[in-house]
Amino acid sequence: MSNIYLPHIVKIEDIYRETPDVRSFRLVFQDKKVRESFEFRTGQFGLYSAFGYGESTFCISSPSTRKGYIQCTFRATGRVTNALAQLNVGDTIGFRGPYGNWFPVDEWKGKNIVFIAGGIGLPPVRSVIWTCLDRREDYRDITIVYGARTVEDLVYKNELEHWDERDDVYLVQTVDPGGESADWKGKVGFVPTVLEETAPKPENTVCVVCGPPIMIKFTLQALENLGFSDEDVYTTLENKMKCGVGKCGRCNVGDVYICKEGPVYTAREVKRMYNDF
Repeated sequence: MSNIYLPHIVKIEDIYRETPDVRSFRLVFQDKKVRESFEFRTGQFGLYSAFGYGESTFCISSPSTRKGYIQCTFRATGRVTNALAQLNVGDTIGFRGPYGNWFPVDEWKGKNIVFIAGGIGLPPVRSVIWTCLDRREDYRDITIVYGARTVEDLVYKNELEHWDERDDVYLVQTVDPGGESADWKGKVGFVPTVLEETAPKPENTVCVVCGPPIMIKFTLQALENLGFSDEDVYTTLENKMKCGVGKCGRCNVGDVYICKEGPVYTAREVKRMYNDF
């Protein structure tokens, strides 16, 4: 039996500075067999090791439709992520995964999709966005509502520009009041408010939501006000994940172990957990 705690060695092939404290890594498995055989489903996550410092858990932010590499995006906020942020192209880190369940994108064929994200909540949603865009003929209208505290805090700025230029994507960008710059052309307002103003129709539509817990809570309320069913709204609780395999017990929310059962849940399932957050 293989050691579930033994990471694969991956090399940092490229580094993208998203914001002053957010980095994206493009990672390639050192083992050729692993590199050629590795597969995951959009929404799954991994554990990333900074050798000598420990592991940190976050999603795979690249789409499952693209092979040969994986990408991750993280904010430097603690011991491990600060160590990762000091690394350079060509350095190696550890990766173990994929873990968890995934977004049921195959079940969404023929539907409209609304992606809603706040701040550093865009990376897990990015994986789903690109998976759907790479299979664009499978889906109908695609809407992206994304906001951050300030213009500087928006991640994937080049991709936001690309999505905005596409004629098969409707992108709405917003920043919190006071976070706009002199040349800002997007909206000013909190994501749930801007979502209600955008007013996507619930008929034949699914939504994917990710962001800070308070944003998720009010976004779910906004979607309910717009007439969306809780079964058609999905989110990821990746910020609750710990060891990846449900052994340490720190991922539990009430009687739910996020590492074992999540991180992807419908709004109905999330609302059942509210009192235990």
